[in-house]
Amino acid sequence: LFCCYLLCYMHRMVIASAIPFIAREFDLSPLAMGGVLSSFFVGYALMQIPGGLLADRFGPNRVMTLAILCWSVFTALTGMASSLVMLLAIRVLFGLSEGPFPPTASKTIALWFPPREVGRANGLQLAAVNLGGAMAPLLVVPLIIVWGWRSVFFSLLLPGLLLALMVRVYVKDVPPQGELAQTPSASAPPAVSVMQVLRMPALAWCAVTLFFTNIAHWGLMNWLPTYLLEERGFGIARMGIFASLPFFSGAIGYFLGGWISDRYFERRRHVPILFGLLASGAMTYLGAVAPSGEWAVAALVPAFLFHSIASAGLFTLPLIVAPQHAVGAAFGFVNTVGQVAAFIPPLV
Repeated sequence: LFCCYLLCYMHRMVIASAIPFIAREFDLSPLAMGGVLSSFFVGYALMQIPGGLLADRFGPNRVMTLAILCWSVFTALTGMASSLVMLLAIRVLFGLSEGPFPPTASKTIALWFPPREVGRANGLQLAAVNLGGAMAPLLVVPLIIVWGWRSVFFSLLLPGLLLALMVRVYVKDVPPQGELAQTPSASAPPAVSVMQVLRMPALAWCAVTLFFTNIAHWGLMNWLPTYLLEERGFGIARMGIFASLPFFSGAIGYFLGGWISDRYFERRRHVPILFGLLASGAMTYLGAVAPSGEWAVAALVPAFLFHSIASAGLFTLPLIVAPQHAVGAAFGFVNTVGQVAAFIPPLV
């Protein structure tokens, strides 16, 4: 699951480092660049709840394998785009392909781990979110320098196909018999319907909180490379290094957030969420008023760390409060609201 999230976010985040060079070839305005970055979230948000329902109905293995195969193909097709319209269409289809993955991965965690370990397991797999974002600029820069921006998207096809094969073989829908004793029986009759689960106040709280935090998060993630290049005057090689640093700290934050939540706040998981968001907001402000690009990155490193601590809790709560038969739908509902918000900041 860690490897899946790592590749998922590398596929997703390479566009942020490549978009300045795509814009030069297609003569895109800043608004058109924002449209390309946001178009992914149209398809991605639409598939969150359906993806969760599919995982609840058919199990994680088949849904996850198909999602990885499809998004790998559409990533490669991005490198074949010849116009803005074609690029937008491919990015929407790419989002539709990736959409089922997060609720399916969360469903897998809920099936395999007891509640007292869910935070740590979820934090570990989500650490790959920012690690993938950190690796994307490091991958993109040398490929663009040598072969151009299109090579970036072609290079990710084969790893995606190999990972889909690994998931098909190793990620089982049901844990081995020795592990099943830790979790409720998958055949137990559901106590509540999916619609009753989706009306739980805790899920609404998670969704609203994720809406606002994703506006900040995706604004920073999508525009950071362009900001360092065009506003702060970094060269491409220097941008690749500095744009990666906040993402590395974010990876640590996801793991820390899951561990802290399990270890100290098992019955009060909202506490690290609130702390992380307040601290992240303060550091983001310091980055905005920083006198230089280096100081801006120095502020964004802890901003990403604290944001990921909060996000680890936000993405763990649905796995704790929802019964197993509806975890996919519950996570999909929360993430749908979050990804609707993610559509906004690149355009704004």
